[in-house]
Amino acid sequence: MKRTRNVKIVATLGPASDTYETIRALHEAGADVFRLNMSHGTHAEIASKHKIIRQVEADLDSTIAILADLQGPKLRVGVFANGEENLVEGAAFRLDLDPAEGDLNRVCLPHPEIFQALEAGASLLVNDGKIRLKVKDCGADYANCEVVTGGTISNRKGVNVPDVILPLAALSEKDRADLEFACELGVDWLALSFVQRAKDVFEARQLADGRAAVLSKIEKPAAVEHFDEILDASDGIMVARGDLGVELPVAAVPPIQKRLIRQCRSAAKPVIVATQMLESMIESPMPTRAEVSDVATAIYEGTDAIMLSAESAAGQYPIEAVQTMDKVATEVELDPTYRDIISASRRSKGDTIADGIVAAAREIAEKTEIKAICCFTQSGATALLTARERPNVPIIAMTHLVRTARRLALSWGCNCVVTAKVDRFKGAVVSAARAARSGGFASETDQVVVTAGVPFNVPGTTNILRIAPCDERLIYNTDPE
Repeated sequence: MKRTRNVKIVATLGPASDTYETIRALHEAGADVFRLNMSHGTHAEIASKHKIIRQVEADLDSTIAILADLQGPKLRVGVFANGEENLVEGAAFRLDLDPAEGDLNRVCLPHPEIFQALEAGASLLVNDGKIRLKVKDCGADYANCEVVTGGTISNRKGVNVPDVILPLAALSEKDRADLEFACELGVDWLALSFVQRAKDVFEARQLADGRAAVLSKIEKPAAVEHFDEILDASDGIMVARGDLGVELPVAAVPPIQKRLIRQCRSAAKPVIVATQMLESMIESPMPTRAEVSDVATAIYEGTDAIMLSAESAAGQYPIEAVQTMDKVATEVELDPTYRDIISASRRSKGDTIADGIVAAAREIAEKTEIKAICCFTQSGATALLTARERPNVPIIAMTHLVRTARRLALSWGCNCVVTAKVDRFKGAVVSAARAARSGGFASETDQVVVTAGVPFNVPGTTNILRIAPCDERLIYNTDPE
């Protein structure tokens, strides 16, 4: 399905979007990737959504990526005898391992790992940061705190610990079971929560064993601090601004977002900007002006994808939310300023032959009447390098591997085409010309750039660039074998 914009849209599925009709409508409205939230729903319900997505993909002959988002460890307080208590600024409050019901003075925090890592002066945030506690003294099974910011604390509210690296693995036992289920199901991407260090990513990669690409969610200060090594270990990144905005000052999140997007692009790895992008559309058919500006800002910064969470999963207007994102993205990419910003922020970490080939392809496309860049790719690396260049013509990512095509559906500008396996360059050029014509990217009188590698079907061998006509008769008359 040809899009009129390059940035991709990720839509989360949930109770508001779990039927064939709605999922198909979401894709037709602009959703390129569907997110399955493993925090909600049974394996049977997840499998049902997965099956519907693949049916939509087949019915529309349109490549769709599926992202399974793992829950990660959930840190929560216990329960209160009265259900809730109101903590007053300056009061003392104790957290401990005692399972007895809580009161105005204490509550259970059933996570000994937190007490192991805490130090005097550390902050604890409860209920999405609405309550802030400061540790006065602590031990192996308790933390005596002062209430810095008061409020109502109730049963099983979440706890964030921004100041320390917690001795917790990113994968809980539930996550390991969910990961294996999702990989066997055939998802394309795994989103890993609670990432603090690169070793958290290595464990997920080992368990996935190549069956799905691993995307790290950046939602903790420790992940920002160790971002370079996390990026190296990951196939992609999600800037998860919800928890990040709880654990860091909210004013720090926008510059972090901008910096992470640029680093991801430089490394040729896709990045998603997520959380509260069109939050008001959960209940309203129209977004706020600030939300539209937020979505536009992420696009101007060069993100690969923008994501809807509750807006499409549980909101009243899931299709309208996707349509809004599509319209904003289309409008932004038509703005000449967008092209200026994208070109000015182009950076490359590589100095390989493949880096040179894709840079040349982009420059040729910018200076001539070339209609598209057709890149043959085995692993997806060539298409990712081409996407890093952010060319001003469509990218047609061509591969005989369905798995590769689906993973690339998350990446900026990639129009994914599954082709027959080719072993000769002339056959590759013919396939590229056909794909450009059938996809509506070019006519017989136009030309495209074709990049490929010889020998064919070997990852990492991109070494050929060809300006090719879209008229197959000219290809057969002029192209060598």
